[in-house]
Amino acid sequence: MIKTLEWTSEGVRFIDQTRLPTEEVYVLCRTYQEVADAIRDMIVRGAPAIGVAAAMGIALGMKQSKAANTRALRSEFDQICQIMAATRPTAVNLFWAIRRMTEKFDSVASQTSNQIKATLLQEAQQMYVEDIAANEAMGRHGATLMPSSGGVLTHCNAGALATCGYGTALGVIRAALEAGKQIHVFADETRPFLQGSRLTAWELTKDGIKTTLIADNMAGAMMRQGKIKAAVVGADRIAANGDVANKIGTYTVAVLAKEHGIPFYVAAPWSTVDLNTPTGDQIPIEQRSPREITHHAGKQIAPDGVLVENPAFDVTPSKYVTAIITERGIARTPYVESLKELSEAAIISA
Repeated sequence: MIKTLEWTSEGVRFIDQTRLPTEEVYVLCRTYQEVADAIRDMIVRGAPAIGVAAAMGIALGMKQSKAANTRALRSEFDQICQIMAATRPTAVNLFWAIRRMTEKFDSVASQTSNQIKATLLQEAQQMYVEDIAANEAMGRHGATLMPSSGGVLTHCNAGALATCGYGTALGVIRAALEAGKQIHVFADETRPFLQGSRLTAWELTKDGIKTTLIADNMAGAMMRQGKIKAAVVGADRIAANGDVANKIGTYTVAVLAKEHGIPFYVAAPWSTVDLNTPTGDQIPIEQRSPREITHHAGKQIAPDGVLVENPAFDVTPSKYVTAIITERGIARTPYVESLKELSEAAIISA
């Protein structure tokens, strides 16, 4: 399994996703500031991976803290959390991880500094293990929804590289293949950062999964030709009404799928579901550097002075979403009710 990120005695180790697919290079972040930079610069990306990376960054900062007492340690902890929170505003998993680490600190605040540090590290490592287990569980749920054969379209990268392992949308595809389904993946290139061509195509090809790469503007034509039987994507935040924020271009895929009568599925861990956000209208959308649009591989491809829009995400209204796949089960419309039921069921069984 691809090691997207891992804790080591020297720091947090990431595969540098900005160097793929031509170079498989690993980066060791020795301070929490370097972990924050890795998240911001998309060395590590994908909502689940961002959350666990932030937790490990917090644990690393605490491990290296020279605070003289618990009060000083808490002050430093809060500062580290603020820095992590400022890295990527759309992915709710980031804030879920920070909140979970904060709650863990609160629960052991009466202990010694060394005990607090050890507990926070243990919590971050537990989140890593839980993420892989969640991906495998949602894969089992989602595999039942995949066609027995034919093309499945995905957008961006929601695989092992976007998580701690196995993947969300690609985890569903992996599980379907393991169940004997004859799936052929169509991967959108995903402009402007090319996560589909650089990451999804690399990851699936590396695993021997039959994959065809297409430009983003080919999806509609492929659907019209009958080559696509289903679409499955990941998510960075899911509102209480089932609206989904995901990589820019996802909305376009969903509308095209609806027009062609193709099911459009979203696969994401429960930590991506934000019941405190009523609709997609309240989801903050990260704006990234214009250079990602005006340049490619360091070469300028647009004229000087041109105005640029570069939102990293868009919001797909729930009416276009056939089902939301989580490790807790599958939600269907009306999502206000089904997501609430999954939440309450998990609380009762905990």
